[in-house]
Amino acid sequence: MARARGSWTDGTLTARSFLKPHTVARAVFHPAWIPDSLDPTVERLKRFRVVAGAVASLGVYTFVEGGFALTELLENALTASAVLLFLTPLTVGVMLFVWRSTGTVRQLRVPLLNSLKLLLLFVGSVVGLALLVQTTSTSGGILLSLVGGLAMMWLLVFVVAGAVRVCGNLFGAAAVHRSLPALLAAVTSWLMAVPDLVTGDLHGLSLTLGVVFILGAPVTVTAIALLETGRLKRRYGIRLRAHPASLPPLPGPVPTGLPHVPPQGNPYGHPNVPHPQHPHAPYPRHPYGPGPQGPYAPGGSGHPYAPRPPYPPRRPRGPYGG
Repeated sequence: MARARGSWTDGTLTARSFLKPHTVARAVFHPAWIPDSLDPTVERLKRFRVVAGAVASLGVYTFVEGGFALTELLENALTASAVLLFLTPLTVGVMLFVWRSTGTVRQLRVPLLNSLKLLLLFVGSVVGLALLVQTTSTSGGILLSLVGGLAMMWLLVFVVAGAVRVCGNLFGAAAVHRSLPALLAAVTSWLMAVPDLVTGDLHGLSLTLGVVFILGAPVTVTAIALLETGRLKRRYGIRLRAHPASLPPLPGPVPTGLPHVPPQGNPYGHPNVPHPQHPHAPYPRHPYGPGPQGPYAPGGSGHPYAPRPPYPPRRPRGPYGG
């Protein structure tokens, strides 16, 4: 389904939608101006990567480290948000420098600003959740703790669902360039793994499992990114080094039917009709055959071998004619 350009939520949010934080997160963190994926196979691989990463992270925090620590999870989320806030504009700036020979930055101003807004919105949500958790945990009033706890749970679901969305669309980078989300995913995953490798933080795992756990994410993301950029280049002619304005136009949707074309068939084939049982019954005419006045329809019967009517008697003529 095509998405409307120029709008954010495309009018999908209502007052009742705010009772479901995941619905609000879907509308806010996957706006209507983000184009649909060109390759359903790569889109399924992205979803698998997001789900696998979430399950692995929660498994480490829950089972390996001896319990689920929301505070540590929020600290890691704040660190990741700070990295994204610095790394995403830097990566896009490098690509704008690469694209300078085939296009201008002004041509990409609208999608760049939209992607920046989405990035700031997500980082602000994570910071707001961290502040709300800290305020709720230090407040002494029962009513304030109750209200703050409800708001904290709503915002927690909102941020987690939003994280899944932004990990899939990489802050709407496809609106800038179709291959840019793959590049951002690969660069981000490697730079997030480097600190753990340098500091030796294996999250309580053994050396072998820790290295596999740390390097598994960037290697998998890079493989999916190479697959995505390769398919975009082969099937649609989209190259990462080319400015989006210089790329060929994308193919439109393939029509599922042609209502203006009549049903096809052999117009000269024999109609599938039963042969008349009566020997003198007229044979059904072909829809494209000659009418009753044709050369093979004597007597108006429509059959070339139908019995002819008797000829009328001739009048006797005189010796001089009559």
